[in-house]
Amino acid sequence: MAEPAPPASTRLTVRGAIMLGVGSMVGAGIFALLGQAGAVAGSAVWLSFVIAGAMSGALGYTLVKLAVRYPSSGGIVVHLQHGFASRRLVGVAAWLGYLTAIVVVGAMVAASFGDYAAVLLAGAPPGGWLSRLCAAALVVLGAWLTVAGPRLVDRVQSVVVGLLLAVFAVFVVGTLPQVDASLLAPSTYPDLSDVVASVALTFFAFLGFAVISFVGGDLRAPRRELPVAMYGALAITTVLYVAVSVCLFGTLPVQDVVDEGPRALAVAAEPALGHAGYTMMTLAALLATSSTVTAMLYGSRGLTEELARSGTFPPAFGSTSRLGRHGGLVITTVLMLLFVTVLGLGALASVGSAVSLSVFVLVAVAAWRLRREIGAASWLTATAIAVSGVVLAWFVVDLFRSQRHSFWAMVALVALAVVVDAAWTRRRDRRRPRAAPLRT
Repeated sequence: MAEPAPPASTRLTVRGAIMLGVGSMVGAGIFALLGQAGAVAGSAVWLSFVIAGAMSGALGYTLVKLAVRYPSSGGIVVHLQHGFASRRLVGVAAWLGYLTAIVVVGAMVAASFGDYAAVLLAGAPPGGWLSRLCAAALVVLGAWLTVAGPRLVDRVQSVVVGLLLAVFAVFVVGTLPQVDASLLAPSTYPDLSDVVASVALTFFAFLGFAVISFVGGDLRAPRRELPVAMYGALAITTVLYVAVSVCLFGTLPVQDVVDEGPRALAVAAEPALGHAGYTMMTLAALLATSSTVTAMLYGSRGLTEELARSGTFPPAFGSTSRLGRHGGLVITTVLMLLFVTVLGLGALASVGSAVSLSVFVLVAVAAWRLRREIGAASWLTATAIAVSGVVLAWFVVDLFRSQRHSFWAMVALVALAVVVDAAWTRRRDRRRPRAAPLRT
């Protein structure tokens, strides 16, 4: 049976879907996490990105198989519902996935944008009032682009990501001859356990690939185009991450990368490319982080509408909300603004990594349970579960040993999701005993 095509005015091209996926990943990974990953994996960050990219590819395979069989704007939550009979499990996973993969990632990247913008505009210190104001302005702009529709997002993301890839190509070509091989020698690597633990952090840099599974309904032929968009975006992003991390850690000592944080790439570009290189990478940071925030908000629109329609989330997140037909987008925007203007985001990278990875492990398990129905290869699905499960367990143990506060913050976030889901489920069942099934 032919797939129904969406109206031309709401159609997203496969190129636009690839650019949306790349744009949703590079802002978080390249600028917001390199310093934190370097603090764990040292100069072996490039290897951590290789492993995380391969793991993301395996998880992306399960997502594609599920999304093609059950196309929906509800994304991974729809897949979990088909894979598990427990509504409580699906509900808690939905809240955790939404809070980490959408709100936390978007807020953290918006904060990075604010730091760069404040320095560029007025030489202001990171985390100050100007930084927070710029971050908030970006979130509002991203929400406006999302409301404007898929075609505008397609065009803007294609231009932004195209410019971004060109800038990174200049960075790699310009700094590669300056790389000091001794800084990347295996003798400088930490223990293997640290490299494995860092994979959960570098996986956080790939989290945006889930956004692609949310937009299948906007593609002309999701069955054919969704796999191309998923694998294309992951391939481009993995190559980019590895090349940039080799150039960065081959140019600056690990401690310098950790100390500079999001500004490390701009600092690394200056010796080879001069002040123009510093300015170029600063502008690239603004492009990358703005692209990621827009992609997160765009993905959240369809996700929250579908979750509200199914009763998994309150009606306020849906199209019939008192906040207007974009109620979920409004709430997501407000939550991001809360994080970037009020709360510190330092420990949230570790917490978000562990919680998000646990949700993706559940998605892979759902794919295994449905492997015959969705036509998934057993060995590849089992590999996705095994590798991501080992990385998750290793990272959680490492958090407990080295970042006890982050470990308990992770436990608190899971507990919060359980409480919120229980409270909403109780109220929903009193008002409407039987929720409508998710649209597939």
